[in-house]
Amino acid sequence: MSDLRIGLLGVGNIGTVHLQSTRGIEGVDVVAAADAVPGNRKRAERLGVDRTYDDFTDCLQNEDLDAAIVALPPFLHADATVAAAEAGCHVFVEKPFARTVAEGERMLEAADNAGVSIGVDHTIRYQPEVQRLKELYDEGRIGHVPVASISRINNGPFSAPPARQGVSSWQLDPTATGGGALMDLGVHLLDVLEWFFGDLSVEYAHVESGLDLPYEDTATVVVRGAESGTTATLTAGFFQWEEPPNVTGNFRLDGVADSLVSDDYMPKRFVSHAAKSALENLTRRVRGETPHYFKPTYYYQAHYHALSDFCDAVRAGETPPVDGACGLRMVEHVAEAYRQAGVEPAAVEVDR
Repeated sequence: MSDLRIGLLGVGNIGTVHLQSTRGIEGVDVVAAADAVPGNRKRAERLGVDRTYDDFTDCLQNEDLDAAIVALPPFLHADATVAAAEAGCHVFVEKPFARTVAEGERMLEAADNAGVSIGVDHTIRYQPEVQRLKELYDEGRIGHVPVASISRINNGPFSAPPARQGVSSWQLDPTATGGGALMDLGVHLLDVLEWFFGDLSVEYAHVESGLDLPYEDTATVVVRGAESGTTATLTAGFFQWEEPPNVTGNFRLDGVADSLVSDDYMPKRFVSHAAKSALENLTRRVRGETPHYFKPTYYYQAHYHALSDFCDAVRAGETPPVDGACGLRMVEHVAEAYRQAGVEPAAVEVDR
């Protein structure tokens, strides 16, 4: 396969990030986009997309696409992925992969029947500091790791003050999201832990809603890696303001020989880091060299590399490194954590 013709389904915040990412991937072109919101379609057009649709099914039916990026709200992931697979498209799905295990299984079945691949945007494993910890861990620098901890906390669906935009109604509807902080952020953390320590089993889970939200804003989960024997604690929350590129997250591995902490491999000053990176990119362009896309924003590099790996795998006829089976396992872990916490958020069909 040569150049990839991609349809972008959803041009909200994360869809726009994926659109910008494609600009840095050679041989990839977003030829069409779909979004029910007129302003989002106009954004796609301003960013160079030739054709836009208000319904993703029209986009899939009218365009000759090799792949689709599903960046729609979670309650549309299953329908959009199945439709894309049936149209013969490989599919890159934003997290969470699905709201329920049943939805995820339907998505994988559709892809298998159509002979297409599914990739999932689990990006924390692509953050530079996590990549460096993986290198050191795989080298055996700290030996066996009996315990580990990982956290990710942000402001959830709300804008940091002063609020610049309202909250979409679906973002506060657990039947549309599939859950709260555990589903939204926890899937990322579970993906990292399984990447490091092998198949996970959920040993304990507790969730709380201290902000009077219709779902949990705080979650604590204890898991165990079958291959490593590591016990890891996961914490996810929607209770602290965050403004990228600054992110509130931490990953710590306590081994028998030493400890590794993600903060030790983060830029100490994001502003100066961004300025230096921008200058480096300018110099590379002057020299006719390829710039490091999204390096100035640091956090968004992960989305770029996740999508780039997916595109490389599709062109090579290989399984994406973070595939649909991985995405489904994370949803299964979340479902088990909810069960152990005594919570079963209903995920039902929601009208588009």
